[in-house]
Amino acid sequence: MPECIILTGDSLTISDVIAVSRDFASIEVDPAAAERADRSRKAVERMLATGEAVYGINTGFGKLAGVRIPPDHLLQLQRNLILSHVAGVGEPLPVEVVRAAMLLRANVLLRETSGVRSVLATHIATMLNAAIHPVVPEQGSVGASGDLAPLSHIAYGMMGEGIVVVGDEDEGTVCAAADALRDAGLEPISFREKEALAFINGTQVQTGMLTLLVQEARDLWRTALGAAAMSLEALMGTPVPFDERIHAARPHPGQVRAAALMRDLLAGSQIRESHRDDDYRVQDAYSLRCTPQILGPVADAIEYAARVAEVELNASTDNPLVFGEEILSGGNFHGQPVALALDVLGIALATLAGLAERRIDRLMNPDLSHGLPPFLTEDAGLNSGLMMAQVTAAALVAEARTLCTPASVQSIPTDASQEDVVPMGMAAAWKTQRVLANARRVVAWELIAAAQGLEFRRPLAPGRGAARVYERVRQVVPKLEGDRPLTPDVERLTALIVREALA
Repeated sequence: MPECIILTGDSLTISDVIAVSRDFASIEVDPAAAERADRSRKAVERMLATGEAVYGINTGFGKLAGVRIPPDHLLQLQRNLILSHVAGVGEPLPVEVVRAAMLLRANVLLRETSGVRSVLATHIATMLNAAIHPVVPEQGSVGASGDLAPLSHIAYGMMGEGIVVVGDEDEGTVCAAADALRDAGLEPISFREKEALAFINGTQVQTGMLTLLVQEARDLWRTALGAAAMSLEALMGTPVPFDERIHAARPHPGQVRAAALMRDLLAGSQIRESHRDDDYRVQDAYSLRCTPQILGPVADAIEYAARVAEVELNASTDNPLVFGEEILSGGNFHGQPVALALDVLGIALATLAGLAERRIDRLMNPDLSHGLPPFLTEDAGLNSGLMMAQVTAAALVAEARTLCTPASVQSIPTDASQEDVVPMGMAAAWKTQRVLANARRVVAWELIAAAQGLEFRRPLAPGRGAARVYERVRQVVPKLEGDRPLTPDVERLTALIVREALA
């Protein structure tokens, strides 16, 4: 982890976001970037001196853009914008999501296009370094003029109002924002002309969630391949379908990567050698044979979402934008790119979970498992073994599939139809977060089942990579000797999957 992340407005990476949001890495504002931002701010001040009407600076907002605001009310206009948009509802967003959104917002406000003082970015940096996190409800954004409600809750905390969490998710304390700012040596922010609008016109909450989800999905993808390799060994499948030549003939990047990892995981398998010459089966089922062709597109979808996140991390998403002496109104705040990427990511993760559930079913079914006992238990009948692994996995997959209905096509016009096409990015983010949680548990169930299946293939050993995954599973979940509650097993393993990729 880097000791400090330097914000420049154009160099933030996914790994930087992970370091700050989860590992509480410190951040600093690059002096040159701050100087550029302050120069841009001067252009806004020069425009104000002309009296020319510019959206959101000396006019109302949205449908009220035609209303001119007197010069002596411009600061009140910005304050009122935040107060009126503190309208989120529901459970608070996790601290790591709030930290990600704050980091992204500080970074983007340093871009010359925002026309705000650099003090806004340095104020956020100080709050993050002091672990001060405004409480932000998860619902209330349609992701159109940015994440208006969630970002307003963050701005409200910067103003020294509302409540904040000081510290991390588990041990943080809730207190008044004014008290937390005072203890950190910070004066509450007073937004000047354009600054409140620039702050809340942006996709940074949904993008923060996308960024965190991308990294988690990458780790889960590798773990899912580890589970697939263990299941293939337990079911005495063949590695022939992972031959490099097959995938070079259809070289989708994710498919090639998945096949290569499967070959690595299965290398040196004693189980494979035991049935190389006398196996009556000509081909394995799709859930075994087509793993690269199914999980490969999942990887490609994850990387598509990652590319969207990487662009958005350093993109100007507020409105209007400052270009030298010109101030132009546009629509970069619209969250369609992020919402669509989130929907695609959710579909990909549901696909991953569905494939894992099919292999769990094969491991449980004595008609399909090539000699394994029913439900992977001795004394089946007296013992039910891992029967519920497949039942619970089926429930999780069904829910994930239901949640895959895209949010990004569910536009409901807002703001008196001024914002008549909206992307529902936060809904997409929440759904995908839930799908990811389900997919993790389904993969955990497969790992438990596959590890149990491998017990019945002893003394034969699986491939070296699969054996490493098996050993990691056994560090937290012991062999099933007889019936016992399974929830603690799957939750311990899920917690491990959250922390690391097992393959």
